Parts: sequence; structure tokens; C-alpha cells
Amino acid sequence: MNTNKIAILASGSGTNAENIVRFFNDESKSEVDLILSNNKNAFVLERAVNLGVKSVCFTREEFNSEKFLDYFKDIDLIVLAGFLWLIPTFLIEAFPNKIINIHPALLPAYGGKGMYGMNVHKAIIENGEKKSGISIHFVNEKYDEGNIIFQATCEVESHDTPESLADKIHVLEQEHFPRVVKEVLDGIGKV
Repeated sequence: MNTNKIAILASGSGTNAENIVRFFNDESKSEVDLILSNNKNAFVLERAVNLGVKSVCFTREEFNSEKFLDYFKDIDLIVLAGFLWLIPTFLIEAFPNKIINIHPALLPAYGGKGMYGMNVHKAIIENGEKKSGISIHFVNEKYDEGNIIFQATCEVESHDTPESLADKIHVLEQEHFPRVVKEVLDGIGKV
């Protein structure tokens, strides 16, 4: 039986990446084959070593070169888990509807360039929103504008801070992201 191979792109600590790796360690049909980061100091690279997953750190020049595709020769799905750069068109064309991202808000609200991490949570609280959540979506040529696959919500309470809201969002990410990755993979199928 062929195994579905996942590559994860991450820029930061890698909690979502680790959660996905651990989820698929118990899954016989799929595995995380590679973790890539654009940040040589990102803790996700240390997590990859500890989890026994190959890892690569790359530069912006490498990322914008079509040679970057060489990393994905055997990959079935690319998952962005806290990756902050806009994906180049050549990569999107090579993996149509096979690159997914998670965003810490209910898109289309609070998406776009600069809307990541605490920036999102601060904006939601400052605007007095009553709900927030996560959006898992396909990646296209624009930040956070690809078709939405899944959303989950949480209440924003009057006493919430950006940090407490981030904690609620993190719970949703941990609960739903690996499962949705699996559902997307199951939909891709392999011949």
C-alpha cells in the first residue's frame, strides 16, 4: 500500500506541526515526510529532530526558485502550519488544491497580509467581536483567500485578552487541524 506523504512548512515554534506528526504516527496510510522552515532559529526544526522527521531550512532565494519543487517530488500534500510567506505561483500550480493552511480567525474576516498570530487576536478584541475561531483553507496566490475547507468557532468573552483568545484558538487548532488534513488526504486518494 502506498503511503501518503505530507510536507509541513512552518516559521515558528511548531506546535501544530508536532501535533500533525504525532497524529499521523498512529495512521498507517499517511505520514509527515518533511518539515521545512524559512527561519533557522525556529523551534519547529528542533521538534522535527526530536520527532525523527527530516527537516530543511531554506532561504527566500531558494523559496522563489522553481528548484524549490525538488523538495516535494514524493509529496502528496503540503500543509502550512504557521508559515508566513506568500506561496509562489509555481508551487500552487504544481499542487492544485494540495496546499492547505490554517488561519487563527473566521475568514474572510481578519485575513490578509500582516494578519497572523497576536495581530489577529488583538484586532478581534479591539473590534468587540463576539466570536472567533479557526479557518482551514486551500492556498492560492493571495493571503488567506483560498477556498475554505473547515471552520470552528469559539466565544470571545468580555474578559478575554489577546493571549487568552490565542489559548482558545490553539485548542481548536490542536483538536481539528490533523483530522482535516487526514480528510483532505483521503479526498486526494492515490492510484
